[in-house]
Amino acid sequence: MLRSVFFVIAVLAFAARPAFATPETLDIVTETGRVEFTIEIADTAAARQTGLMHRHSMPATHGMLFDFEATQPVSMWMKNTFIPLDMLFVAADGTIINIIKRAVPLTLTPRQSAAPVRAVLELNGGTADRLGIRPGDRLLHPLFTAPPQVGQHRPQ
Repeated sequence: MLRSVFFVIAVLAFAARPAFATPETLDIVTETGRVEFTIEIADTAAARQTGLMHRHSMPATHGMLFDFEATQPVSMWMKNTFIPLDMLFVAADGTIINIIKRAVPLTLTPRQSAAPVRAVLELNGGTADRLGIRPGDRLLHPLFTAPPQVGQHRPQ
């Protein structure tokens, strides 16, 4: 009987997790080259709230992209998150604004964007240092608008 109750609770807990879209790829262009990641996108309120909670590991080349749908100040926490994370706060054009490195798991300490951002990319803690990812580097993904080419002007 106890085993049946546990099974039902486990199934309900899994069903309550937000569904993430099929994994996609995202590139980060750094000073030393381009790095590709496989990402999940958290683009609903439920998915953004859950994020990487309750996971105990993530492959080195994976991450989660939080799409906030508009440029705004963003604050993140590590509640029920077991993996130390690097949090890359990203402008609408894909430029990394600031990075919180190795955010301590299982804390409610707010980690904030240095300016309004469109998205946050979470990677395994230490990835930014290992790959030389810095503020000013760019994320390439359809979510982000491309900057104007040389000789073009942005609409006013």
